[in-house]
Amino acid sequence: MLAQCFHALGDNVERVVKGKRGTVELALVCLFSEGHLLIEDVPGTGKTTLARCLAASLEASWHRVQFTPDLLPSDITGVTIYRQNTGAFEFLPGPVFANIVLGDEVNRASPKTQSAMLEVMEERQVTADGRTHPVPRPFMVIATQNSVDMGGTYPLPEAQLDRFLMQVTLGYPDHASEVAVLSGTDSQSGQPGIEQLPTIATGTHIAEFIQVARQIQVAPQLYDYLVRVVAATRELPEVRLGASPRGSVALLRAVRVRAASQGRTYALPEDVKALAGPVLAHRLILTPEAELSGRGGADVIAEALATVPVPQAGAPL
Repeated sequence: MLAQCFHALGDNVERVVKGKRGTVELALVCLFSEGHLLIEDVPGTGKTTLARCLAASLEASWHRVQFTPDLLPSDITGVTIYRQNTGAFEFLPGPVFANIVLGDEVNRASPKTQSAMLEVMEERQVTADGRTHPVPRPFMVIATQNSVDMGGTYPLPEAQLDRFLMQVTLGYPDHASEVAVLSGTDSQSGQPGIEQLPTIATGTHIAEFIQVARQIQVAPQLYDYLVRVVAATRELPEVRLGASPRGSVALLRAVRVRAASQGRTYALPEDVKALAGPVLAHRLILTPEAELSGRGGADVIAEALATVPVPQAGAPL
């Protein structure tokens, strides 16, 4: 069932987001891992469209937050007000109280406002005036950001970057995909028909599939391999700060979902190889020398994978 739902969601999103099946599937891995997704690219490549299509494919609550320099933390998490007619304080939930929260252009807000997302992304709750308010489950933040060298942007804090399970890019479409986008565009609105996308799954279904994915078998050799890959990111000379244990946990969750999406009940080293880049690369802080040479986190992850021996796999390893 999980594999069928996974591929049905992918097909549905790809009706609008053309030629980006790999990125769409990574977004779905995030969803079924109950993780958060960061999409970075230049303006106009479909970041917000991908997030909206995913939300439209689910019968679940979703809210959108447009991040701007004057956005306040309380505009995101909510605020406590005094009701004069009752003589009591009441908490008014902010837009983070939804199953899917789309944070558009998240790096245009100030660092103080960005930090308001830390607690809710990690602990699935908001603390206001000493009281804790849980958010609905499943809960997923899909954030889009423009490249840091674009005007009016602030780099995300390392602590917030580490809370995203994955960071992906869309890139420019190939010729055939861009032609398909133009031919499928609504001639009246000028926008792809996101509103016409059918609902594929409910929030309850997603919550059930999340539990199914957690039952995927992982052999002791694969645990060892995964930890060695993460540890290698801390030992390479061009890395100033490697992936944290949170990165190891995130990679394991994603590996289980990828295995389940392919109809397997066990994980393989190929799952680790396929997901190590999207899950770990954005967590690395490179040395200035590495950045000046043009190396990125993805290059370091590829080097780490090349240095760690792959365990011999059978089924189920």
